Amino acid sequence: MTRFAMGLCLAWCGTALAADGPAPTNSTTSYDLTLTQAVAIALANNPEIAATRYDAAAAHEQYRQAAGAVLPSLRALGGYNRFLNTQRLIPARQNNDPGVFSTDLFTGDLVLTQPVFTGGRIRNEIRAADLLRQAAGHQLARNREELVFDVSSLYYSILASRHVVASLEFSQGALAEHLKQVQALIAAEKAARVDRLRVEVRLADLRQKIVQTRNTEAIQRRALVTLMGVTMQPDDLRIGGELAVPPLTVAASTEAALAQARQQRPDYLAARAALAAQDKAVAAARAAHWPTVALQGDYGGRWAADPTEQPAGTKDMEDVGWVGVVIDVPLFEGGRIDARVKEQRARLAASQERLRKLELQVRLDVETAVLNLASSQERILATQKAFEQAEESLRIEREKYDLGRGAIVDVLDAQAALLESQTSYYRALADYNAALAQLQLATGEEK
Repeated sequence: MTRFAMGLCLAWCGTALAADGPAPTNSTTSYDLTLTQAVAIALANNPEIAATRYDAAAAHEQYRQAAGAVLPSLRALGGYNRFLNTQRLIPARQNNDPGVFSTDLFTGDLVLTQPVFTGGRIRNEIRAADLLRQAAGHQLARNREELVFDVSSLYYSILASRHVVASLEFSQGALAEHLKQVQALIAAEKAARVDRLRVEVRLADLRQKIVQTRNTEAIQRRALVTLMGVTMQPDDLRIGGELAVPPLTVAASTEAALAQARQQRPDYLAARAALAAQDKAVAAARAAHWPTVALQGDYGGRWAADPTEQPAGTKDMEDVGWVGVVIDVPLFEGGRIDARVKEQRARLAASQERLRKLELQVRLDVETAVLNLASSQERILATQKAFEQAEESLRIEREKYDLGRGAIVDVLDAQAALLESQTSYYRALADYNAALAQLQLATGEEK
């Protein structure tokens, strides 16, 4: 996708992006994509989200089908029969009643059926379908949350990679300048040639780290484009924004987060709804043992084609109708009803075990997210202090080397320590932001 096409994509999602302000309109550069915009595009275009929406729509229509079973049904029936022997058009109404006879009879009926008693089968099927509809809605919400987390994690990783590349390039430039100083000292016979070799080795190592980090970022960009569900060149994707620096006073409570997850995490709510739906499915299967009672009414007509016998005063078309009660009692079904009940009970037991598994997973997710959040906060504090100390150490080692009182190895080690503290700091920031998103995902908190 060209830069212009990227602009069209953002414009297409304009309503979702309005809260974040308009995208840049400079046609000479790519758009700076914020996290809010990336999430909005992903929610609008991701194929899995679209598929889950269709699943939710299908569950809603299944509920409508189940709910329609309590209403009367009206059917139109028509038929044609040709007999070997002539048949009376309609049964005799009284003794010696003249009739019309024919070998070709046409029928047309309107049949109305109203269920009266089904042993609770229809009621339980409706409730089960409603619960499954709720479960599908919860699953859609969970898939959206997982997509938001995946997009956020990649977004923060790309920001961190960008900062790491900047740190590597800064170190590369600093070492290149230092190499010039070393060469000048060598020319003045104040430094050994091996010092230049050591600096060149470090420069080569920095170059390969830059290539490696840029390759990682390129892969992350491609993964983000895939999650966003758009077709574009990943190199045209420019990430805007900065890594948020945490207040470092936020302490998450595991038990409070667990309670929150049990109340609002969509996949947990979906599993509970599915379990309740399966319980209703068991009740609906048991209802098949009971008789069913329905009211039925029929009104229609009978037509004789080319009647072979038609006494005077009779017609070759008659209307018929009746109203009655139909009772259907299952006496022998070959064990199918019992097998159906056992099947639904087994599915119920499986749903119970899946819910128990999910409860354990919820606890693991919450505890992991809380630990990751606390760990990233501590790492940020530690790397901030190490960053400051590494800068001062490098300054001192360079001054000592310039005065001929230090070794090139000490300068290079100080440079490497500064680079390590910089990259660790930015990665800790990215991990902190990702840990916040992970905690929101674990508790089901909407972002």
